Amino acid sequence: MSTTTATRPALSRRRRGTLSTPFAGRLGGNQEFTLDRSDPDNEELLKKMPDAAPNLTLREAFEFGGFRELGLYKASLIEFVGSMIFVYASAWNSLSPDIPPPPPSNTLGPFNRVYFIGPLVANTINAILLALLIFSFGAISGAHFNPLITIGTFFARLTTFPRLVLYMSAQISGAALAGLLLRASANTRDFKCGGCYLFTEQGTPVSSAFTIEVVSEILLLFLAFGVGLDPRQREVFGPSLGPIFVGLAVGSIALLTAYTLPGFGGAGLNAARCFGVFVGSRFPGWHWVHWVAPFVAGIFHGLVYFLVPPGEPIRSDTDMIGRIGEKVERQDRDDGQHTV
Repeated sequence: MSTTTATRPALSRRRRGTLSTPFAGRLGGNQEFTLDRSDPDNEELLKKMPDAAPNLTLREAFEFGGFRELGLYKASLIEFVGSMIFVYASAWNSLSPDIPPPPPSNTLGPFNRVYFIGPLVANTINAILLALLIFSFGAISGAHFNPLITIGTFFARLTTFPRLVLYMSAQISGAALAGLLLRASANTRDFKCGGCYLFTEQGTPVSSAFTIEVVSEILLLFLAFGVGLDPRQREVFGPSLGPIFVGLAVGSIALLTAYTLPGFGGAGLNAARCFGVFVGSRFPGWHWVHWVAPFVAGIFHGLVYFLVPPGEPIRSDTDMIGRIGEKVERQDRDDGQHTV
């Protein structure tokens, strides 16, 4: 292979013979498993699954023919199973009695009590668990397991409306079943878990919880897209490490918001997870926070993603690469040498 071939930018590619379902919104895949819209061989499949390639048009995003695709229902079933597993496991490892946590210490603040150790251990476990689940189910459904990711990929034009509806329905249903399993396992409904509780009597208002939820989910979207959905990253670490970095992002953000304010369990980051916890315990009046925040974060991130899309080389860089390639090719011809 000549050196000129190595200098050409790979703008769109897909591995030949891959067994993975092509989906631009596959979390951790960094758009490695997508189709090339300019290839006529992909036209028929793109009509059935428009989000097999990124940058959907408005018409493609709202193509309701997706509701008739059996493959989309199979992927939704995986979202149901994955969401049930993740919600149950991630809630169970931080389950505690439904009473306010102890107030911070006057000397060490929140760092000398279970209120800090609990989130530290739980979010470390959850980061590992989420990464493993993404590895396990990503090839089938894209491994969202979170309405925030599905909403974020929809506004970033990586997911169609039918997939949005079916995935969110599956995630909520799976989480609800997990909540019932939590109640059966704990043999009570008087429990709370990290990221899904707020005791306003300890001084933290709902407005603060909403602000933290919105900012945390915006941060999570930028990190998840940066390490798990950016096509430029496939040239750095690709889908091999993407799921691990996504898990680290979720665990880090959950931890950094979990112990600062009194009586507040930190950002939920996953509306389906808290929904499932409340199905198993009781619904609070402020649960709307977990559902409004993902749409605010998704719209904001989608606007930035539209204005500064990834994967498009700067024009000057493209011209420079072309000039370098031409120079090397001329030199090879002049010298009569070719690299192999």
